[in-house]
Amino acid sequence: MGSRFPSHQLSNGLYVSGRPEQPKEKAPVICSAAMPYTGGDIKKSGELGKMFDLHIEKSRKSGPLGNPPSRNTSFGGAGSNSGPVTNAVCRSNYSGSISSSVPGAGGSARAKSNSGPLNKHGEPGKKSSGPQSGGVTPMARQNSGPLPPVLPTTGLITSGPISSGPLNSSGAARKVSGPLDSSVSMKIRATSFAHNQAVTNLNVEDGYSIKASIPKTILWMVVLLFVMGFIAGGFILGAVHNPILLVVVVVIFCFVTALVIWNVCWGTRGATGFISHYPDVDLRTAKDGQYVKVTGVVTCGNFPLESSFQRVPRCVYTSTCLYEYRGWESKAANTGHHRFTWGLRSMERHAVDFYISDFQSGLRALVKTGYGARLTPYVDESAVIDINPDNKDMSPDFLRWLRERNLSSDDRIMRLKEGYIKEGSTVSVIGVVQRNDNVLMIVPPSEPISTGCQWAKFILPTSLDGLVLRCEDTSNIDVIPV
Repeated sequence: MGSRFPSHQLSNGLYVSGRPEQPKEKAPVICSAAMPYTGGDIKKSGELGKMFDLHIEKSRKSGPLGNPPSRNTSFGGAGSNSGPVTNAVCRSNYSGSISSSVPGAGGSARAKSNSGPLNKHGEPGKKSSGPQSGGVTPMARQNSGPLPPVLPTTGLITSGPISSGPLNSSGAARKVSGPLDSSVSMKIRATSFAHNQAVTNLNVEDGYSIKASIPKTILWMVVLLFVMGFIAGGFILGAVHNPILLVVVVVIFCFVTALVIWNVCWGTRGATGFISHYPDVDLRTAKDGQYVKVTGVVTCGNFPLESSFQRVPRCVYTSTCLYEYRGWESKAANTGHHRFTWGLRSMERHAVDFYISDFQSGLRALVKTGYGARLTPYVDESAVIDINPDNKDMSPDFLRWLRERNLSSDDRIMRLKEGYIKEGSTVSVIGVVQRNDNVLMIVPPSEPISTGCQWAKFILPTSLDGLVLRCEDTSNIDVIPV
């Protein structure tokens, strides 16, 4: 009895509804070309040869070759006869050739699959990598074997001196970071201070100078007047036998000489007294371009300093001076060193930009003492160590300090003084106010400032060039933590 719903019978005898499925066409089998044997030669490697920018030898050889077999097919179902390959098997690209089967074997016997080159007797040879010696020109570039890994720079800090560790490609010692020798680190630090643009190097001795306080014109006029007075007084004494003029000239000469000696001894104290009595100015009311004095607490800038001998950290100004006493037979410390006096042999003075917080207004200003600015420091120095021939071996730190600067330590009487302004110290600064984009700065004035005559103290005027720093000895004073 027929049904209007189509049905069909499966292979196991079961009836199911629906139409039978149409057989699907099988997708064509795509086989990849067999990789040719290269024998270690990159020129026959196809895509591998392109990676090395080498000329690829393309050869498609088919058909019978000579009797000595060189290679059998590696396909299990391939025929033993040479010639074109059937359509069932994809065409292969060989660098060698397909040879006939070995005589004595049946036509239906499968060819034995051997990889690797054959020797002259038809037997498979030993596998070897790299260029072959049989008629192949050796390449200049060696491609066999593992390549040494090139590791990227990681920035890892390793221990050990700078000369230790592995070698680089040129055979020299590879530079790695690590603890340096103390003498090397001190030399590097001194070199960095001397050649850093942010550091001002002061090569002249500060303090009061009689030559700077008296103009050369006035000095030569005074000398000429005394010479003329002595000549006239001597002539009158010899001709008229009247010593009055000569006595007056001698008295004036003694007074001027005493005045000069007094200023040489007390001139620095007169300059510091002028700075101390100069009135402080409130930075809130200071105008742009006004010459002011500001007293406050120091804060380091971007480049703090370290003292040379005592190694006091976070300083804005450092001074280390070595003096020598010259006796009758002693060596001179410098060209202008006189006998029975102390002479300067070595001096290291550096200054950088720093901040000062005003005591009156609480404002913070940038003091431009770095980058080669003109500066007149009046910073107290304290004697760190006194050395004589009897106790020169008692201080190894001082001997190390001398060796680092190539200074001799023979039988000399030496004195080392050091002064510094460290963070938290109280400092007085005299300079010109400059406002730039809401940044308050104190910069050096364009012209030197004269202190004027201090008649009550018999102090002659002196000139203060650039910024003026005044700081008392802070070695025994507790600074304000900032």
